[in-house]
Amino acid sequence: MNPLSLVNLTPLMDLTGGKPSLKIGLIDGPVATNHSDFTGTPIHVISGEPSGICSRTNSIACNHGTLVAGVLSARRQSIAPAICPDCTLIIRSIFSETTLGNSHMPTADPQQLATAILESIKAGVRIVNLSLDLSPTSGIGQKTLDGALDYATQRGVIIIAAAGNQATIGSSIITRHPWVIPIVACDLRGRPAGQSNLASSIGKRGLRAPGDRITSIGSNGSPLIFSGTSAAVPFVTGTTALLWSQFPNATATQVRFAITQAYTRRHSLVPPLLNAWAAFQFLKKEFETQ
Repeated sequence: MNPLSLVNLTPLMDLTGGKPSLKIGLIDGPVATNHSDFTGTPIHVISGEPSGICSRTNSIACNHGTLVAGVLSARRQSIAPAICPDCTLIIRSIFSETTLGNSHMPTADPQQLATAILESIKAGVRIVNLSLDLSPTSGIGQKTLDGALDYATQRGVIIIAAAGNQATIGSSIITRHPWVIPIVACDLRGRPAGQSNLASSIGKRGLRAPGDRITSIGSNGSPLIFSGTSAAVPFVTGTTALLWSQFPNATATQVRFAITQAYTRRHSLVPPLLNAWAAFQFLKKEFETQ
């Protein structure tokens, strides 16, 4: 089955490609923004170090950022899923290009991640995509990150984050936060991927989304395939962006509820499968009755 069909994204994508006024924050590696499949996509880079633009197209960081960006923002004729090409993509890179390869999930320092979240919110993003894992750190770094997530809650900025690929029962400071939507990867039958982390917080507030051999844009110009919770997150981020584009007056709480709670019950460590069209129908009903 097509990954878009698995989560009922196709009919929503037929309605809209999103709106430029809806800004998505991609906190990841740099992106090969000169790729032809990003033609027409509104993309802005938050300046800083490391750069948000690829300088080494064979680096893990550049490949990872470009792959995730392709799922979100490639043009609709792309080989990538290209969920929300008309939304504005705000890139805030936190991964350096010092390591070569393309097979690893990048790791973020909590303090650096907190700064990136705050800068992205300042840039006007409504949704933040975190296809990353956390490196071990001190309690100070964790408190700083927790504060940044609290600030996102106060500002109504939805945070969508990878559950992680360690195949463990357990959560992180990100996925434990009550405002964050944690994402577990699944195969094209909807079955949870064996490497995805699970926990009570993930089962209670999270979702499953396609994360098995997802084809997207490679930073060197050729298509690449990637798997794991990193690949699954942008399916939920893109859905959120399309919904908010269609219902711009909805609050963050309404959009978040429509995606995570409106069409399912929670009974296990394994979260339910994303159903984009059911979320759309819920919001449509909500606004028709107002």
